[in-house]
Formats: sequence, C-alpha cells, structure tokens
Amino acid sequence: MEQLVFELAAPEPPSFANFLAGRNAEVVDALLAFVNGGSETGMLIWGGPGVGKTHLARAAVALAQERGLGARMFAHPRDIDDEALASLSASAEQIIAVDGIDLADEAAAGRLFTLYNAIKERQARLIATSRTPLAALSLREDLRTRLGWGLVYELLALEDDAKPAALAVYARSRGIVLSDDVIEYLLRHGRRDMPSLLATLAALDRQSLATKRPITVPLLKGWLQRELEWKPAAADTPHGA
Repeated sequence: MEQLVFELAAPEPPSFANFLAGRNAEVVDALLAFVNGGSETGMLIWGGPGVGKTHLARAAVALAQERGLGARMFAHPRDIDDEALASLSASAEQIIAVDGIDLADEAAAGRLFTLYNAIKERQARLIATSRTPLAALSLREDLRTRLGWGLVYELLALEDDAKPAALAVYARSRGIVLSDDVIEYLLRHGRRDMPSLLATLAALDRQSLATKRPITVPLLKGWLQRELEWKPAAADTPHGA
C-alpha cells in the first residue's frame, strides 16, 4: 500500500494530556515543575524532528496561561525583534518559549542573548527547543554558556514497538474504543510520527461521533477514500521515518 499522508483539519491544541511521553516521563515532569516555578532561569529541550519539542513548548505556555501566568511563545528566533524585546521588558510575562533556537542567525542570537538576560533579571523563565544538543549549537559562546546554566534535556522518539500500546492507552484515556486491527492499520499505512498518529485518531473519533459508527478498519478506509481520495497502490512501499 502507498504510504498515507494525513493532512487533518482542527487538530487538538498541544497539551500535556495529549502528549505520549514514552521514555520522556522525566522530561515532562521536569517541564511541569519548571512551569510551576523553581530557581532555574532556563530549560533547553533538544531532539530530532517529530519527537514533540514544539508540542511540549506550546503545552507549557498554554498551561502557564491557564494558571494565570503571563506566557508567550516565539515560533522562530527571528520573531524576537526589537519591538518584541521592548514589549517583553514592559510586561509581566513569566514564561517565554522560543522554538528552534538552532535556526537563529547572528542577529537573532544577539536578541536571544538580550532576551535571556532580561528574563533572568526579572526572575522569569525561558523554555528553548533545538534539533541539536547544546554542545553542537552554532551560537555565540556567551549565549551557549547561559543556556547551559539551566536544565538541559534530550527528548527521545517513541520506539515503534511501543506505539501500539501507547495509542491504546491514549485512546482509552479519552473514551475511544480502538481495536488492535485499527491500530495495526494506522501504523502500517500512515506516517508513524506521533503527532500524525494522534491527529489521525482525533479525526477518526470525530468521524465516529458524526456517523454514530464505531471506529473500525472499514470506517477508516472509507474515511480515507472520501477525505483524502486515497487509492491502494500495486505493492507495499516502505514507511517514512
């Protein structure tokens, strides 16, 4: 079968509840504690594509806002412009998240350095994500040193053999009845990164509620044919990474 690429509308907002921690329970616990307070100024989360770095950063900002803390997310280091720095210096925001600091050019790294110092001065907290570890970040040394003063965690991908059980636990926790054959079909024919799998599961749940039908392989196949105009290929092809 050809690999299916799921492009689904209205995904659930990132939260700690819809993140499958797998081997990352310690990272999640540390991030929750970091949002709730503590003496550290910064927390760096690094890992490969699709492991959930952005998800956790957004979840942390959302949780902080739910708890009445000022919080802001920068989707890219270049978004930290002079206007943003001025706005932050005049605000009471306590949690600032910057996604993809490994993408910062020299100018953005300079503003990130200024941002870090401002955050430390007013005892706020910085969450940063990166695709590369701290030692390999091509940033100015004084910035790398400051990032190293805080918490540094690697986020690990969920292993393939753990995904069926993780999906089953996630489904049960949300009241979704999901059979083993549906899980197997999703893992065989869909993208295997967890954001795509969870988005697919959420869309199937909406389809099930709308049609008042249980989630089965036939329902999944019919939904794919209608929504994605998917047709089976002549032979199986390898799954994506």
